[in-house]
Amino acid sequence: MSSGDKRYHVIISERAGEMLVQHTRFLAQVSPQAADKLRMDIIEAAKSLQEFPERGSWLVDPVLPANVYRKLLVDKRYLLIYKIKDDTVYIDYMVDCRQGYSWLA
Repeated sequence: MSSGDKRYHVIISERAGEMLVQHTRFLAQVSPQAADKLRMDIIEAAKSLQEFPERGSWLVDPVLPANVYRKLLVDKRYLLIYKIKDDTVYIDYMVDCRQGYSWLA
């Protein structure tokens, strides 16, 4: 098995799951179709981290520890914030890019 064949386990935290529900509920008030698309896009993005999680760039913010969290942009507006430990990807947050990160600290 070459290194390119490595598959990671992806674990979505309860908090990130709740954030997804909040974002899709809010969006569904405007457009149920857009909410469904967001939910599916987030699930696909999370699954894609099984193959190459290092592609997400480091999340750099003065309130966060350096080189811990990576980010993956979904639908130009939402970030999956995750960390990689051994062969597992932990998605800890799903945030709207228009928010700051200070509340994560």
